[in-house]
Amino acid sequence: MTDDLPNPALLPAGLMDLLPPEAEREAALVETLMAAFAGHGYERVKPPLLEFEDSLLAGSGAAVAEQTFRLMDPVSQRMMGLRADTTPQVARIAATRLGLQARPLRLCYAGQVLRVRGTQLAPERQLPQAGIELIGSDAAEADAEVALVAAEALARAGVPAVSLDITLPTMAPALLEAAGVPPALSQRLARALDRKDAAAATALAEQAGPLAAALPVLLAAAGPADGALAALAAADLPPAARAIADNAAAVIAAIRAREPGLRLTLDPVEFRGFRYHVGVAFTLYGPGATGELARGGRYVSANDEPATGMSLYPDAVLRAAAPMAPRPRLFLPLGTPPAAAAAWRDQGFATVAALGPGDSPAALRCTHVLRDGEAMPFSKDDV
Repeated sequence: MTDDLPNPALLPAGLMDLLPPEAEREAALVETLMAAFAGHGYERVKPPLLEFEDSLLAGSGAAVAEQTFRLMDPVSQRMMGLRADTTPQVARIAATRLGLQARPLRLCYAGQVLRVRGTQLAPERQLPQAGIELIGSDAAEADAEVALVAAEALARAGVPAVSLDITLPTMAPALLEAAGVPPALSQRLARALDRKDAAAATALAEQAGPLAAALPVLLAAAGPADGALAALAAADLPPAARAIADNAAAVIAAIRAREPGLRLTLDPVEFRGFRYHVGVAFTLYGPGATGELARGGRYVSANDEPATGMSLYPDAVLRAAAPMAPRPRLFLPLGTPPAAAAAWRDQGFATVAALGPGDSPAALRCTHVLRDGEAMPFSKDDV
């Protein structure tokens, strides 16, 4: 036993402090993303960090129920939840506070989300999130718009040459349902598809009947969008699956009409991600091994409104973006007039005023020193 208090710098697993200059970089990045969204008519909303559990986890919110922290509200004695995803909150706002506004409704948001657990690859449990939601339109052009606005926002943030991976999370369930596959076999086949195990998928599909035979073919077709679309067009699909394929083709055509140079891939039988997606789903990747930068897709909003959206992950975007030039820090000697300091701030400097004779430009991490009315580059050799 010890009476020593725990280290005050120790935080729960998956939580961390963001220090200078990373905190400023993240804030600047988020505002860059939000400015790109606003330029396309997306208006900003700010939902609360927590709300009553029954509204937070309604509709699409049920998909993140297992990742939601819960606590008792001491005022109302009702259970509340800390948001694990912002999309369900925006859906609630659209259906209630903005229920009478004309559709389609374009909304954007930025804030923190908190999740019960991270993953092995991404152990963080508190994450910054920024995104857009387009509510009230079921047009393929709506899905194309959110994907392209997100790609443009990433380009403005310094991530060029992104690639858009399109998936059809309802395709495999539609084929399995149409084939009448027994639940046990259906689960095994879904697991094989999830693991990209072509041999197991082929063997299990043979047991499932002719309508399931398209699954291993479509699994093999994953890759550049043209090849996958050709495989979908040639496949013998039941009506529900054919409608999914036709919608995917329409969305891809709408994307290419607006941005023909964007790299597109299509995986027809991928169904990972949030379970509330009911149409095409998107993932945006940066160049190289930067991982997922954004994810979204088609879903049903509150009041059964058609909706589509995209969430961007600023922490991942920061790792993929070109480093941002730090703001120069100008050391102001004692007695510098406030008007002179303001003029330097207008030129982009952060001014650091001396508060006493012992203040040092080196200790205060200044890049410049004000000498004779000029901002002179500072070097430790000058001390």
